[in-house]
Amino acid sequence: MTARAVARRTATDTEPEQATTPEQLLARTALGDEQAFAVLYDQLAGPIFGTVFQVLRSRAYAEEVTQEVLLEIWRKAATFDVGRGRAQTWALTIAHRRAIDRVRSEQSAVDREERADRLDLRRPYDDVTETTLDHLDRAQVRAALAVLTELQRESILLAYFQGYTCREVSEKLGVAIGTVKTRMRDGLVRLRDALGVH
Repeated sequence: MTARAVARRTATDTEPEQATTPEQLLARTALGDEQAFAVLYDQLAGPIFGTVFQVLRSRAYAEEVTQEVLLEIWRKAATFDVGRGRAQTWALTIAHRRAIDRVRSEQSAVDREERADRLDLRRPYDDVTETTLDHLDRAQVRAALAVLTELQRESILLAYFQGYTCREVSEKLGVAIGTVKTRMRDGLVRLRDALGVH
């Protein structure tokens, strides 16, 4: 049931006679008085929406969060302490916190998607190879490649100079993927030793 439904279900054209301030209405709401909540709803819905909209800048999100806040007020009316401040201030504090929570939640979702996109674009790599290729010029690497077996050399050239994945190297050379990985690992160790990289 939405906050509006709770507020309107038993509301009549007459307001509760003894409760007119938000504090009084909230006290009666805490006792389950739906008619008092209907009046309180009318008093607080506008200010709550305004507070939430200032944070979210989206009418649809602001309407949704406003309903959540009003439901929270209905459920937590008994926790309001008149000695600690005004009812409207209490309600607007709840509204502001809810709006900030929504912003953080939305931002977290965007951040997760961006991280996932960045991870999808990166190819897995071997630290030894990256360090080797980054710090030595191509002439040294070519000379070092001469110490490798044919399969090691072809695998490494395809993977690290032409950008093929292990599976693609396996298919291109007609060799099992496990064999390609083993030959590449052994070849990289030999390459590292030949280049004097420690």
